[in-house]
Amino acid sequence: MTAKLIVEGSTVEQPERIPGQWALPVAAAVNGVGTGMYVPFTLVFFHHVTGLSFTVVGLVLTVTGLAGMAALPPAGAAVDRFGARRVQLALYGVRAVGFALYPFAGSLPAFAAVALVTAAADRAFPAVQSSLLGEVARGAGRDRLQAANRAMQNGGYGAGALLATLVIALAGATGYTYAAWGNALSFALAALLLRPLRPLPATGRAAEPRAGAGYRLVLADRPFLVVTGANFLNALSYSALSVLFPLFVVEWLHGPAVLTGAAFTLNTVLCAVAGVFVGGRVRRTGARRTRAAALGGTLFAAAFLAQIALGTLRPGSTAVLGGGLVAVVLVYTLGELIHSPAAEVLAVAAAPEAVRGRYLAAYQMSWSLAKAVAPSLFTALLAVDGRAPWALLVLTSAAAAALLIRTERHLPADAVRPTTTTIVHTATAPTTTGTTRLASRTAGVGTAPSASRQPEAAPPSPSLTAAAKRAPLASRPAAAGPTPLTSRPAEGSRS
Repeated sequence: MTAKLIVEGSTVEQPERIPGQWALPVAAAVNGVGTGMYVPFTLVFFHHVTGLSFTVVGLVLTVTGLAGMAALPPAGAAVDRFGARRVQLALYGVRAVGFALYPFAGSLPAFAAVALVTAAADRAFPAVQSSLLGEVARGAGRDRLQAANRAMQNGGYGAGALLATLVIALAGATGYTYAAWGNALSFALAALLLRPLRPLPATGRAAEPRAGAGYRLVLADRPFLVVTGANFLNALSYSALSVLFPLFVVEWLHGPAVLTGAAFTLNTVLCAVAGVFVGGRVRRTGARRTRAAALGGTLFAAAFLAQIALGTLRPGSTAVLGGGLVAVVLVYTLGELIHSPAAEVLAVAAAPEAVRGRYLAAYQMSWSLAKAVAPSLFTALLAVDGRAPWALLVLTSAAAAALLIRTERHLPADAVRPTTTTIVHTATAPTTTGTTRLASRTAGVGTAPSASRQPEAAPPSPSLTAAAKRAPLASRPAAAGPTPLTSRPAEGSRS
């Protein structure tokens, strides 16, 4: 929620204070360091840590990754019962213990057991983190915090990958064991960093009746299911850079493999450096979250169309090909920076507080399914024609944008646009009396009527908005000083 204080014609934006707000993005950065230490080297990492063959490691990771998705429903229910912060701390603990035990899991059964428990915690983690975001921030504060989290996490990924590379280069194969323990340590540290974070007081929507508030409630919410379906289509686009892009460059364009690493690095650096800036610019335009997410999807489609063009022309010059791929990655990354904060916060805000955990667990399933489907889908289409998977992604991105815009009017108003609170202070005489006014403004919703009205101590300034004129008015003697009124508009009801 954002407050704007207007004093003597000046305006200062005052975002709602989030208790321990620094903890979430810093913990996300530390978590990113741990994850970045093993994700780029996954198969090699576990092969050296466990001593098992690459084939066995790959099979175990695939099976346990799919089985780990079963942890999402109970994790969502646990969030609704115990709170996201407690569940988040538990997941950090499970992941820390799992990676600490990997070096001792030399046999297949031991590796499979540790991998299954760790995969379950990994699959549930994003949904719980989104629920925690919903608990500690509201309105535009959620957008800011989500952008900061994503930027810090991407920075952590890059730092973790670099750190693991240095450890392995210095320690050889033993460095993989050190990296596993370093990853465990990062999860434990991230859990400790979350201790100062405190949820905000629940709003009226948290007290909604909970009869039948299980996953049947989620399945009956058609607008939210449309948002989840649109996210599945866009989640395929997120898998394109890591899964499809390298194969396309090497197998279809016959370009050097170094271009794929450069593209991934460019994307990671831009997400870390420009994430907060781009998110802030989007918020300042007053764009609806649905429209921002749709714009991001449209930019994805534009980048994929450019890939089709490159796949048709197949430049023979490495410089020309590299320049074209850089342009593609820049457009793709801009789409990611616009889409990600808007789409994630849209899901958080659209979920009723009492069952937010279940809602976001269902939403996270769209990410997990897309991640599971993408490799086989992309490779099958690539075998037919190198441009075929990009053509599919153009269609899925466009369809996702259309779905988000179409379902916009069926979503809660405060989910589509963040609720803002405007505090207007006008001083009529510096040494006598002052007038403090509060206006609540929700974009697209209207102004809540005033419950009462008290006599004015001084004539209102002409700069006051119509909303401010309808707001409660209070005056105090100059000796005591003006006392600002505060108001927190209730979140919109679902339609």
